[in-house]
Amino acid sequence: MKSLVIAEKPSVARDIARVLHCTKKEKTYLEGKDYVVTWGLGHLVTLADPEDYNKKYKEWRLEDLPMMPEHLKLNIIRQTSHQFNGVKTCIHRNDINQIIIATDAGREGELVARWILVKAGNKKPIKRLWISSVTDKAIKQGFASLKDGREYENLYRAAVARAEADWLVGINATRALTCKYNAQLSCGRVQTPTLAMIAAREEEIRRFVPKPYYGLTASGDGIRFVWQEKKSHSTTVMEKEKREKAYEAALHQEGILTNVQHKQKKSYAEPLYDLTELQREANQRYGYSAKETLNIMQRLYEQHKVLTYPRTDSRYLTDDIVETIPERLRAISVGPYKAYTASLLKTKIKANGSFVNNQKVSDHHAIIPTEQTPVLSAFSMEERKIYDLVVRRFLAVLYPPCEYEQTTYEMEVGGEYFSAQGNVISKNGYREIYTENSSEEKPLPKLEKGHRFGNLLLNRTEGKTTPPSRFNEAALLKAMENPVKYMEKKDNEAAKTLKETGGLGTVATRADIIDKLFSNFFLEKKGNDIYLTGKARQLLSLVPEDLKKPELTASWEQKLSSIAKGRLKQNQFMEEIRTYTKHLLGEIIESEGKFRHDNLTNTPCPICGKKMLSVTNKQGKLLVCQDRSCGHRIRLSRVTNARCPQCHKKMELIGTGEKQRFVCVCGHKESMEAFENRRKKEGAGVSKKDVSNYMKKQQKEAKEPVNNAMAEALAKLGL
Repeated sequence: MKSLVIAEKPSVARDIARVLHCTKKEKTYLEGKDYVVTWGLGHLVTLADPEDYNKKYKEWRLEDLPMMPEHLKLNIIRQTSHQFNGVKTCIHRNDINQIIIATDAGREGELVARWILVKAGNKKPIKRLWISSVTDKAIKQGFASLKDGREYENLYRAAVARAEADWLVGINATRALTCKYNAQLSCGRVQTPTLAMIAAREEEIRRFVPKPYYGLTASGDGIRFVWQEKKSHSTTVMEKEKREKAYEAALHQEGILTNVQHKQKKSYAEPLYDLTELQREANQRYGYSAKETLNIMQRLYEQHKVLTYPRTDSRYLTDDIVETIPERLRAISVGPYKAYTASLLKTKIKANGSFVNNQKVSDHHAIIPTEQTPVLSAFSMEERKIYDLVVRRFLAVLYPPCEYEQTTYEMEVGGEYFSAQGNVISKNGYREIYTENSSEEKPLPKLEKGHRFGNLLLNRTEGKTTPPSRFNEAALLKAMENPVKYMEKKDNEAAKTLKETGGLGTVATRADIIDKLFSNFFLEKKGNDIYLTGKARQLLSLVPEDLKKPELTASWEQKLSSIAKGRLKQNQFMEEIRTYTKHLLGEIIESEGKFRHDNLTNTPCPICGKKMLSVTNKQGKLLVCQDRSCGHRIRLSRVTNARCPQCHKKMELIGTGEKQRFVCVCGHKESMEAFENRRKKEGAGVSKKDVSNYMKKQQKEAKEPVNNAMAEALAKLGL
């Protein structure tokens, strides 16, 4: 008899099949002596559409709401039905006596496999493969210690509860908003609070009034001292008179060094990466979006197998991983990392609380290198950058701390006090890993207490307070992870829950949520800054207040966690959701709000003749038909990777056919022909094939109605 292994994706299935010696290749599976390995293509099964319960739901009408099927049904996803049928056939083979779930080790991975098994009518026993990387070693170890599938029943129930709750709330609320205001409006427990946080930041900026502040410095004998106000010890004051009084007191006076302090200090490396922290740093350093970073990580995990599971919310390792560290170090002893691993491999790795903590690891440990030796030349530039971030952080936590001497000088001048501080590094420690990115501080001259300073140069300083920065993707990810600041009420219990449940969304979904907010035209970018569109601002004025609060998703995640741990019944949670959905619909239907397109143009839609809307998303500018049932769109421009020869920023490609041209924000313009000729001379750039592929993609997009209400509701809820 054989075991059937169900992986989440073909690439992982191939890796498992190779390790299990499954060499016989068929269209939907790979087979060996003891195992058959098949795969999903992500989800093969999903919740049924509303019209599958009643044909009348095909038309969107307020009077048909709420849609509350007693039992939510499952449908096979049409586009991947061939693969589902292949998996189903394997499940019911007479020579298969057990199923091994090998999808991603997490709540959503469990759902992928379980729904396939339910829809296929599986009756065979289930085992679970639970691994954090897909190296040959990890796969072998995982199969040597398979778990009983019954241990994950509650995790599956939590996953079903999450999916069904999002269906009931999301689809009902989205239909209600869309029908009431005849505009494609969607809402959800994660996307709406995210928009509300951005709106709150924009309001802070709008209301901000700059205030002047004043300071004073004194320079002498190669040292720059900063004045400290006597009572507050602050280096700046809001009252100019205080600064002027200090200036007059110190002018033409001799300075006396009243205190000299030398302290030995240590600084430690930043903790290991979880996905959110890696996405934030990649955005800050390289401008990568959260979605781009996740996609790069997936390739490094699945294709190259050099990094562990990316969708983790932990920045720590467990005790059992410590013994594998030497092997991981030997694997990364290549290229620029060899010099650092050599010294680490000479000593025994000592685990400490800065990177090892079993209590702070749930499903998966922090992102670290695997035991697989990387082929750096096979990486793309983007893959190399992300891999480098992870490897250097991994090495840094294993290195000793940086040790330095902190020197503080305090000086009195005419009754006023000034201070200066400088550091001298005695042992670089982990800073060696980042030598090329760090700058050495200039040490202070060595002076003794009582030293006198003559001819001090006083300098008045002043500035103005600045408003909070607009969100970029890095800052937005951080706010989603910890949205306590944006809670309406300072509820300590809710704040604790938000922290424990990881904030808005999960590490696995935040990138998609942000991406969908852009694709649904709720957000737009200007440079790296994120702005709300008029559509988003109006949506926030129309959705029920409860849906804008971070506390809602915290409450859900807390209850889903309780279901996963067996402390709460799935049915009990779903009854609460049904009651809540009816309450939301009542608020939406009874609302007296109005929606008006503030981006209407005079361009008629070539399909239905109604005026089109001007919208901007991450890719550029386009026109979209205002009629949600039409949804026709015309691409006006697209942000490309082509760099401006003058300012080196990314240029937009505008126009069609022979009139296509590149335009930069600095004012530079050039035709497609001139661009191709220039890049040809430079020996690089966009090839004709690249341009051809881009045009095909643009034509394909032009045929896809972005405002299709059902497609938006089901595929892009952004919950």
